[in-house]
Amino acid sequence: MTLSMFQAAVPPCLQMIGAMSGVLAKAAAHCEEHKIDPAVLLGCRLYPDMFALTRQVQVAADFAKGGCARLADVPAPRFEDTETTFAELQARLDRMAEFIRTLTPEQIDGSEEREINIRIAGRDLHFLGQPYLLHFVLPNVYFHAAAAYAILRHNGVAVGKRDFMGAVPGVT
Repeated sequence: MTLSMFQAAVPPCLQMIGAMSGVLAKAAAHCEEHKIDPAVLLGCRLYPDMFALTRQVQVAADFAKGGCARLADVPAPRFEDTETTFAELQARLDRMAEFIRTLTPEQIDGSEEREINIRIAGRDLHFLGQPYLLHFVLPNVYFHAAAAYAILRHNGVAVGKRDFMGAVPGVT
């Protein structure tokens, strides 16, 4: 049995979006329980030159949304980066997941050789679909989700590997 582009793109992106939502829920509860201003955690970074928690979540979700949209050759919805609360970040993740769930295997399968051209940080990048997904989109989703998780774990939020992984498709 072969692995399709849809299977390689959509379930992992939805898994990470769901996991980030769960981690954010635990962070919000942690703030409430310990009387911590949520803005403190939302502004935390692992290192001064890295993105803060809020931006890590936004970027992870944007890579998932944009990656799946480009593979499906459809425009991705645009969201302003205005979230300032855990609830707003979770709503963003919900909107991202809702969009990704509209994509079908028929739209994404066969995109292995599709030309993907993007501009990031002032650079024009050119990919074919499969390397774009496997070597750019998924690593970026995982990197920013892991950074968000690590920021919270470092600051005492009781999250573990299962929280980072979220619900694993096919596991009962």
